[in-house]
Amino acid sequence: MNKGTLGVLRVAVIAFAAAVGTLVAGLVLGGAVAEKIIPGLGDAGVVTRWGLPVSRLLMDLCAAVTVGALLAAAVLLPITGGRAATLSDDAVTYLRAGSWVAAAWATAAAGTLIFTVADVLGEPVGQVVTGSELSSYVGQLPQGTALMLVVLLAVVVALLARTAATPGAALGLLAMAVVALLPPPLTGHAASAANHSVAVTGVALHVAAVVPWVGGLGLLVVHALTGRGKLEVMADRFSRMALWCYITVGASGLVNVIARLPDPAELLSTDYGRLALGKIAFFVVLGWFGWWHRERTLPAVAARKPLAFTRLAGVEVAVMAATMGLAVALARTAPPAPATEESRIKALTGYEMPPEITPGRLASMWTFDFFFAVLVVVLGGLYVAGLIRLRRRGDAWSMGRTVSWFIGLLTIVAVTETGVARYAQVLFSVHMVQHMVLSMLSPIFLVMGAPVTLALRAFKPAKVRGDRGPREWLTVALHSKVTAFIAHPAVATVIFVASTFTLYFTSLFEGAMRNHLGHIAMSIHFLLSGTLFFWVLIGVDPAPKKLPYPGRILLLFVTMPFHAFFGLALMNLGQPLAQAWYTAVNPPWGTSVIKDQHTGGAIAWGFGEIPTFIVLVVLAFQWYFDDQRQAKRLDRKADRAAAAEAQHEDDELAAYNARLAKLAEKNDQSRKG
Repeated sequence: MNKGTLGVLRVAVIAFAAAVGTLVAGLVLGGAVAEKIIPGLGDAGVVTRWGLPVSRLLMDLCAAVTVGALLAAAVLLPITGGRAATLSDDAVTYLRAGSWVAAAWATAAAGTLIFTVADVLGEPVGQVVTGSELSSYVGQLPQGTALMLVVLLAVVVALLARTAATPGAALGLLAMAVVALLPPPLTGHAASAANHSVAVTGVALHVAAVVPWVGGLGLLVVHALTGRGKLEVMADRFSRMALWCYITVGASGLVNVIARLPDPAELLSTDYGRLALGKIAFFVVLGWFGWWHRERTLPAVAARKPLAFTRLAGVEVAVMAATMGLAVALARTAPPAPATEESRIKALTGYEMPPEITPGRLASMWTFDFFFAVLVVVLGGLYVAGLIRLRRRGDAWSMGRTVSWFIGLLTIVAVTETGVARYAQVLFSVHMVQHMVLSMLSPIFLVMGAPVTLALRAFKPAKVRGDRGPREWLTVALHSKVTAFIAHPAVATVIFVASTFTLYFTSLFEGAMRNHLGHIAMSIHFLLSGTLFFWVLIGVDPAPKKLPYPGRILLLFVTMPFHAFFGLALMNLGQPLAQAWYTAVNPPWGTSVIKDQHTGGAIAWGFGEIPTFIVLVVLAFQWYFDDQRQAKRLDRKADRAAAAEAQHEDDELAAYNARLAKLAEKNDQSRKG
């Protein structure tokens, strides 16, 4: 065993000891492992009380290392080979290591699943394993389903990482691993918090930012201790990513604490609050580590002096592991119960029943949807950042495109952050307004903003020749077979039209309304399917296949009647859609559920005229200006041809005159001779 391997082993042992130590301390101080005897309820026993948090910690640590290995292979290490991009030897090594760790991740998740079932049922783990409880309750418990998804996804990552050898495959495995992180935390305390819509989004962002941050640093330490090359490139890339991870972790963590502890005094008066304060303290310490790295150790790494980095980063990894141990203990500690009993409507929607609907309340009853707030801020911020980079470079950008982009973002805000979002939970008619705006109005303005073109112009090419930075990855995505398939006009149209009927006329709609994550997925689907369709019709950005303008107009007139048919189908409903949901949340001041859904059908039927008119106007202008450009191009071609012909004639005349001059000169010489 060489010196580098010993160093890696030493850091791993210290980090694991720190994680286990803080886990034990948190469980004891928070009272999560204290024996609770409640008459009439079973006790899972001491093995489950300790085994569940330990297996959960192992699952989280393996997940972080897996994501870190895939991140190092796909993003942090430079790619070689130019057009035929290939992974470096080190990247392939990390992929193979990630395969083994992903297998350990799946094993730890399976152990967590067994302990979770034992904990929920209040039965000893031995009885759960040998009996039929495990198979019976896995599909019925949300936590069991979530952990089963983790096991399946981790196994897929482990198998595919054994043979993956291309940058695209590595990036796909990284995306799959990040998705596998989300199910467990989303079925924990977040789903039952007082403001679960905010808490669910907050915890998802928190986990998605923490794991790449921790895993990426861990693999960076391994890379440095084993003396592999390109450390300065990896450290620079990780530093930029870590800053955004730190900001996201801080913002989402603050939102999570507020959602669970609305009274600041509970930070000191409750076990949950005191553990949360400990986690905040670790977060501040990690911020200092990040600042010191940017100021001191990164310049040392650039100067080929990695020793200072490995020492500090090794300690930082231990602090991160300790924070993860404390986070597991916090997840096992029950947050304080609400001071007042939660109403049935608030338990279902996250909000109290709104008062009778009026236009003023739709506009002024602001509702904080954390997911869409973050989405709009990120999209707007990235667009502004692209504009600033172009301006600094002296490049121009159309004001019309900028205005269009921000109008699109404003329409998203108008239906997700106002009273529309709150009333959409209890009234199908208002939900249909939200649906129509997200799928048929916002996308028109967003695609006219040409965000992909702006990104291609704003992103800088990769510093290392043949490597892939954001610009190169975006170009690869635009030219991929997947993009060519889904952006085909026929496919985009089917997705846009058929998904609406499939959603509303099956049980999917009620499931999406009952679950906040399902509601977010439904809204995002509306936005993405509409963006895809209108990108094909009027998009300014480059696309795999561009229809001629007559074909676009024909496609528009063929598609829009389907939305009218959808509206007519709703207007003629005999039984309400999602009847159990709308019966449970039906407001006392509202009309009947079926009548409200008929109103929603009328809105769907009539709303289609608005986007149709806007798209026709846009197509008319695009067609006109395209004809103007074509005419100018043909005029320039004709002018060049005429100039070339004139030049050719001038050349022939000059040659003829030159021959005459030579003949005259010869005649003069012969007469003189």
